Amino acid sequence: GCKMKEQRVPFFDIQLPYELALKIFQYLGRTELGRCAQVSRTWKVLAEDEVLWYSLCQREGYLPDTSISDCSCWKLALQDCRAKERTLRTNWKNRIGAVSQLQYELGKVLCDVHSCDGVAIAGYTSGDVRLWDTRTWDYTAPILEPTCGSADPGPQPHVSFVRINSSLAVAAYEDGTVNVWSLMIGREPIHHYQHNQRIQALALGLRGAAVATASGFEVKVESPDDRGYWQTTAQFEIQKLVNFLHMVPGGVGKPVTIAAAEDIVYLLKAEEPGRVLHSVYGQPVTCLDVSASEAAFGVKGFGWLLNETNKILLYSLETGQCVTKIGSSLGDFSCVNLQDSPPWMLATGNKDRRVRVYDLRRSTSLCSLYAHHLGVSAVQMDDWKIVSGGEEGLVCVWDQRMGTKLWEMHARHPVRHIWFNTHSLITANIPDEKSPRGASIMDDDLTAHRRHRGIIYAYEFSVDQLARESTLPICRSSYDEVTGYNYNIGLAVPYDNIR
Repeated sequence: GCKMKEQRVPFFDIQLPYELALKIFQYLGRTELGRCAQVSRTWKVLAEDEVLWYSLCQREGYLPDTSISDCSCWKLALQDCRAKERTLRTNWKNRIGAVSQLQYELGKVLCDVHSCDGVAIAGYTSGDVRLWDTRTWDYTAPILEPTCGSADPGPQPHVSFVRINSSLAVAAYEDGTVNVWSLMIGREPIHHYQHNQRIQALALGLRGAAVATASGFEVKVESPDDRGYWQTTAQFEIQKLVNFLHMVPGGVGKPVTIAAAEDIVYLLKAEEPGRVLHSVYGQPVTCLDVSASEAAFGVKGFGWLLNETNKILLYSLETGQCVTKIGSSLGDFSCVNLQDSPPWMLATGNKDRRVRVYDLRRSTSLCSLYAHHLGVSAVQMDDWKIVSGGEEGLVCVWDQRMGTKLWEMHARHPVRHIWFNTHSLITANIPDEKSPRGASIMDDDLTAHRRHRGIIYAYEFSVDQLARESTLPICRSSYDEVTGYNYNIGLAVPYDNIR
């Protein structure tokens, strides 16, 4: 009888079994549980039950890959996570942290930059491709080797595009060649293929191993089969030259590619004929992004008709129908970010100098920020902030709810790449002019003048995020540095204020 009594919890004028009382308490939040803990001793035990705090942690998105047995006090764990989050937000807002320049002098001029989970890839006019793992202290930065046997002494072709995901790095070169490296294996390419014309666009899925390239009137998709042998999975002939190319993230099965070619947007699925998703004659697409279920793109109006302004169209990839039309601007939409935005949100940049955030359910603009006087070139948002980059070289960080600018950084050349997560930010200023005149870049001169080169910045806002060594085999310092030069970074004193 005594044991039974222990398991019953007084609930106003009745006694409830502990499990049932626990079920009721599961509907309460942090504050309510705190209040309940002050009611009585029994309620305190109940309100501090590990099950409740573990599920609160999970519900609020903290420590997602843990099980209840991993921690002895989940209430403390949640408090700790929240405190860290507050510190991070304060650091972001006040620009407190470390900032580093990722530079490689021998690369001459920067051609393209991309990043994924804190690992940045950069391609240069020297033909070199370099990786930086910014999650580690010494920012190990291997140079990825070109194809075996191609190391002839003559000048290598410029890099046109680079892309990276969690397992692969890809580079496309001016002479139409494409190299694919595995981040898990080493610095030699695992796949190499060739187009006989200039490559206009390169895309790599967020996960999985499929690469798409557009050259001439052809879009080609390459991926490995079940045994790991790479092959051409799909080839599409289209009517116009591709301006933008994206792979649909997270698709199981055959890779799906979205291509925008002048005024036509195609949906390209392996083993099916290419489908036209959208086409309005004379209204070219000015930017494109895709999520797992939708494609968002800017469309240029005719201009001479007042009601034909520039818009963003959102299409469902499943039905192929236009879901919503948003915005109405006299300037062209120059960038759109759907994939990294919170649910139902969309961040855009426009040549009219404004960054706008739209609520897709209401098709309304939540905020419009006067940001970059030469036009917006890159944008990303999360639930409280927006980071935008401009043609004039400014990177601005905004508080989305307040609509105010928190801080800005300037470098020469347009900002062509922005990526951030909770604790770090990577930005790249890439020159439009790849072979500057009068810059004394002769072939025997190893370095381009600093101001013509372009620059990558890596910011770290968290005290305890940096690892001693990269988790990627390709970035481990056990490799010998390929060249005798080591222009790695002068890292700012950690936790110096970057102001």
